This record gives sequence, structure tokens and C-alpha cells, in this order.
Amino acid sequence: MKNLIKYALLLMFVFGCAPQKNVALDNKTEIKPEKNEEGEWQLDVLDTQYDYFLNAIAKPMNFYTESYLKNKNAFLVTEWNSLYSSGKYRNVIESSIFYDPNENYGLKFEYRLYQVFAYVQWKYGLRLNGLSASDVR
Repeated sequence: MKNLIKYALLLMFVFGCAPQKNVALDNKTEIKPEKNEEGEWQLDVLDTQYDYFLNAIAKPMNFYTESYLKNKNAFLVTEWNSLYSSGKYRNVIESSIFYDPNENYGLKFEYRLYQVFAYVQWKYGLRLNGLSASDVR
């Protein structure tokens, strides 16, 4: 019995001193736009209600100009990333967004990104300063 206890303690010591993998996760994630096979910038939103929002609630794409969306998105991304860094809305804002206002993303991408902000306002009630109530029907 004494030998069994010695072996058990020896095993615990060996496993306790063994190097362990770094399990800490980096909570700082960033969404970066990517181009698809056709060379267009794409934005994929994994929330199933987002497509419903786009089709049933959001104003249509032809309601906006690309320059309007680009200006709004530049402001909204800055505000979003600021909120992400502060950790204020951790349950809603899970990542920062990389957005280069000098890049030509195209109308479709600018529209989908803008509608992400409108969707967050619609679904979670998170009011962003660059988004007015009239931006969501």
C-alpha cells in the first residue's frame, strides 16, 4: 500500500511538472474583409436572422449611394472598434472590424457592412451614434 501511494505521488509530481500547452485564448479577434473568387469583397454574417433582416426589414441597396455608405461605415467602424476595445458590450460586440476607408470595397460590400450595424441596432437595441432610427424601417 505504501508503494502504491509513493507511485501515485510520483505520477502526480511528474504530470504536475510537465510543460503544459498555453491554453489562454486571445480575445482580440478582428474581422477582415476578403475577396471571393470573382475578386469582389465579401462579408459573411453567420447569424441566421441577418438574411431575414436584409430581405424583410432593411432598406434596399438602391436607397443608398456608395459614397454615403462609405462615409457612414468609416464612422461606424471607428465607433464599433472603440466599443469593442472598452469591453462595454461584450455579449454583442465579439470582434473588432478592419476597414480601410481608402479601399474601394464596392457598393454591395458597403451595403452589407452598413446593414450589420443596422441589424445590431434592430436585434440588440445597441444604439450607435452614426446610425439613426430612420436607418431601420
